[in-house]
Amino acid sequence: MKKILYITLVLITSILLQGCGAYSFTGTNFNPAIETFQVNNFQNQAAIVEPGIDRTFTNDLQDLIQNQTNLSLVTSGGHLIYEGEIVQYYISPNTATSSNTAAQNRLTVAVNVRFYDTLDSNNDFEQRFSFFYDYPANSQLVGALRDEALEVIYERLTQDIFNASLAKW
Repeated sequence: MKKILYITLVLITSILLQGCGAYSFTGTNFNPAIETFQVNNFQNQAAIVEPGIDRTFTNDLQDLIQNQTNLSLVTSGGHLIYEGEIVQYYISPNTATSSNTAAQNRLTVAVNVRFYDTLDSNNDFEQRFSFFYDYPANSQLVGALRDEALEVIYERLTQDIFNASLAKW
């Protein structure tokens, strides 16, 4: 009786461990043969050229992929390749007051991304991602406010790109 109980326990444990092995806590769903990725520099081609936003965006995308996968970052020959450009960076009034002045402004950033999976071209895509940040109209978008706005926008954009390319959401 003990032997049957022991075999049953070992069998159940091995089935449970087998089932958990295919699960990813980050939600990624890509070929296990993929080991490397590269993120080419995203050029700022927006009408308003804000210095440094291209470099910051590129670094943020690299950091997110490194933190949420076990892929290695390479400068060339990656299994997964991200490239593109920042195509919009603009500020527009968002809400108005009774005196027809802006109560809130909105910074919008849009990025065009080309993603290549060198091991399976069915996963390749070109897609535009955009997000925004609202701030009071009586504030200037400089310094800490600008940094906070870009941090919020880039966090969402990089997560959306990650989900589209690796999590298949």
